[in-house]
Amino acid sequence: MNKIGEKSFFGRIDWLTILLWFMLCIIGWFNIHAAVYDPEQPGLFNLATNYGKQSIYIFTGLLIGFSILIIDAKFFISASPIIYIVVILLLVAVLIVGRNVGGNQAWIPLGSFRLQPSEFGKLATCLLLASYLSTQTNKHPNLRTLGIASLIVFFPVMLVMLQPDTGSALAFFSLVFVFYREGYVGNTLLILGGLAILLFVMALLINQWVIIGILLLLAAIFAFVLRKKRKHLINIGALFLASSVFVLCVDFAYEQVLQPHQRNRIDIILGKMNDPRGQGYNLNQSKIAIGSGQLFGKGYLQGTQTKYNFVPEQSTDFIFCTVGEEWGFVGCVFLILIYITLLIRIVNLAERQRTAFARIYAYGVASILFFHFFINIGMTIGIVPVIGIPLPFISYGGSSLWSFTILLFILLRFDSARKGLNG
Repeated sequence: MNKIGEKSFFGRIDWLTILLWFMLCIIGWFNIHAAVYDPEQPGLFNLATNYGKQSIYIFTGLLIGFSILIIDAKFFISASPIIYIVVILLLVAVLIVGRNVGGNQAWIPLGSFRLQPSEFGKLATCLLLASYLSTQTNKHPNLRTLGIASLIVFFPVMLVMLQPDTGSALAFFSLVFVFYREGYVGNTLLILGGLAILLFVMALLINQWVIIGILLLLAAIFAFVLRKKRKHLINIGALFLASSVFVLCVDFAYEQVLQPHQRNRIDIILGKMNDPRGQGYNLNQSKIAIGSGQLFGKGYLQGTQTKYNFVPEQSTDFIFCTVGEEWGFVGCVFLILIYITLLIRIVNLAERQRTAFARIYAYGVASILFFHFFINIGMTIGIVPVIGIPLPFISYGGSSLWSFTILLFILLRFDSARKGLNG
């Protein structure tokens, strides 16, 4: 029996987070139904349709989630290397036996179901990263630890890039927030990262020698102000040289590293290309669909842009268009608020953990979910390039829903057992 005042097993579970998860799943289900609605197959549970299949994914996701809650939390800690190795093997297997869809060989056919290993790669990486970093006894983060931890992240990234699936690969880099929280990446590196992004964009819009001239002027101003401090002068000079070399390399990287369709998407976002019937078609139709919803939307099943296939991938990557068209600005804000509440809740859970493993893992969960949430919605409204990643718990797909569900429920299991893990 429990001691007086001690919560029962179910009392220790964070039901608010489960409620938010369930709300997102149901919202996704109804919007998938609206996006690909077929009057000849109207039932929400019709397994011949995407929305019927999604109902099965949600139900099985619920079973998987509650199964995780009754497993000993320590199992996930000890099994993290095995889970990582299994997923790595799946990422290798998909390159050999995978099915090519839309130019990406990212799915392993299993009968009528297609497994996407890259979705589970994020889960496995979060677990192993938490396992490794939590075992480091050095109180002061060092480059060796950072290097090994970075390899844990980069190895699946390289395999995903071979598919090639740029969107899924980029999601792994959101784990930089984990490194920041644990002290391996400081404010200086984050600022330098932001500066690199700014310079990259500027180099695509402005002549590179003009940018270098501006950098030289700024360096001269700072050097004059800090002329009495030799250390700062050396840092200013090194930063100017590094920035100049970076700017000169942008054109080469842009032309040789990025593929044509990726360059076109960036050009459209930056206004260098206007191709509403070609490369810019997806984004153009996405904006039209969301904008047509106005304040309160057209109403459930009343959308025309998404329902009649004007918007491509309307039940997966562009599911947010259905929300905007049928539920309007109010519906979009409501959905975004649910996500923000979930993210804040996850961060709160992270900070109350009593073990480094659970805390690091929780920040990994928050980082992955935030990246998908921000980038998916951002690409549908035209503030980031279209890279093709799902909206967590909303987009159609079993691999996506299950991987995000497992990611979240493992965290809930750690949280419910945080006293026991500490002991």
